[in-house]
Amino acid sequence: MELRIFTEPQQGATYDQLLRVAKAAEACGYGAFFRSDHYLVMTDEELPHDAVGLPGPTDAWITLAGLARETTTIRLGTLVTAATFRLPGPLAISVAQVDQMSSGRVELGLGTGWFEAEHTAYGIPFPPVRERFDRLAEQLDIITGLWSTPVGSTFDFTGAHYQLANSPGLPKPLQQPIPVIIGGNGAVRTPALATKFAAEYNVPFDSVANTAAAFDRVRAAARTTGRDPATITYSAAQILCCGRTDAEIARRAAAIGRDADEMREHGLAGTPAEIVEKAAQFAEVGATRLYLQVLDLADLDHLELVAAEVMPKL
Repeated sequence: MELRIFTEPQQGATYDQLLRVAKAAEACGYGAFFRSDHYLVMTDEELPHDAVGLPGPTDAWITLAGLARETTTIRLGTLVTAATFRLPGPLAISVAQVDQMSSGRVELGLGTGWFEAEHTAYGIPFPPVRERFDRLAEQLDIITGLWSTPVGSTFDFTGAHYQLANSPGLPKPLQQPIPVIIGGNGAVRTPALATKFAAEYNVPFDSVANTAAAFDRVRAAARTTGRDPATITYSAAQILCCGRTDAEIARRAAAIGRDADEMREHGLAGTPAEIVEKAAQFAEVGATRLYLQVLDLADLDHLELVAAEVMPKL
């Protein structure tokens, strides 16, 4: 089981804070540093937080470009970039450039976009969900098509939402291909897109049983298209709250506005032994990666504890 660190900078983080976490994650041996792609603090039940997101959002791909030059081995990516935020051609250029800057350590998680308030706050169009899925499908076709077009050839695309003509498909990423991650619990279109485009399928913040069912839907969709389901990496994202004692667990839960008992039920929370046991349940249903959502970015001891007492047992 590979452990990756996943951050939510819209809750309040500077680039320097993210850099410290990324470097700590690299030093501890985590497989990757990922971040969300959001422009507005969230205060709902899903991510309760007392802050107003100061100093404000940081752009995902600008952040990853900086980290690409200031880290050396850890992989970098998004869970997930919103297809509503960027045009597919410029996004393909940005991701390919960051891949070059990182010497081939980038992964692209791409989704429909879902948080309407951030679109309203920053003047980003937010079409209905069916259109967002249509746009996502076209973006995946375009981005992967641009990256795979041979140098010296051109790429054309005619869709309902995007049209490209005579694109040189440059620059090329260092990796061929850059791993694409598709996530979510959609019953039909999500498995279809994961089967067609994804190196990895991710289920965010759900129970072991629901995660297993989602994995099974993707496996079934793969079989219907002739793809070997084993060629897809299956992963889950879970909020993290680890401590050696109940008091330490409660302190870390309180620091992010959560209750320790609730987190034990709905996340990866508890002692290192408890977290190993819960992670093993995800492994039993096919997950080979876990994204550990850390919300208190000042608590680097948290990362070190998990690296020392959980990672070796997985």
